[in-house]
Amino acid sequence: MAHEGTLFLDEVGDMSLATQSKVLRVLQEQKFERVGGSEILEADFRVIAASNKNLEQEIERGNFREDLYYRLNVVPFYVTPLRERQEDIPLLVNHFHQEFSLAYGRRINKIIPEAVDLLAQYEWPGNIRELKNVIERLVIMVSSNGIKAEHIPSNILEKRRINGF
Repeated sequence: MAHEGTLFLDEVGDMSLATQSKVLRVLQEQKFERVGGSEILEADFRVIAASNKNLEQEIERGNFREDLYYRLNVVPFYVTPLRERQEDIPLLVNHFHQEFSLAYGRRINKIIPEAVDLLAQYEWPGNIRELKNVIERLVIMVSSNGIKAEHIPSNILEKRRINGF
């Protein structure tokens, strides 16, 4: 339970209207009933909600409740997609490489700069989650003394953008 904590609602734009109604009721009343339970519980919590959809457009289309939007949209902020922050990719690659090397007990081998350059040329439609998954896969699968260009998944190589690399 998130009592006196933070509740993160990821991809709120994908919730059904029925679920949106239930979430709105909990946010307004700060009370809920557990699934299968009969006791009404109170909770005091803050909410962080995220969506990759334009919720104003979803309201116009009838896919998102306007009242829920205004309940959630207290302090909005926009994080640009990874494809618009290409300069962040090498930093993220190195961070995730270290994280997964430690998590899987792998010696922290380097990532060859050419491989990082290839990763930086990709559009990353799945944003940071996709990048993180790719680096985790490389740490698990590559047993050589470093991640090289030849280890980059073929789908990334095929769909990379060519802009000066």
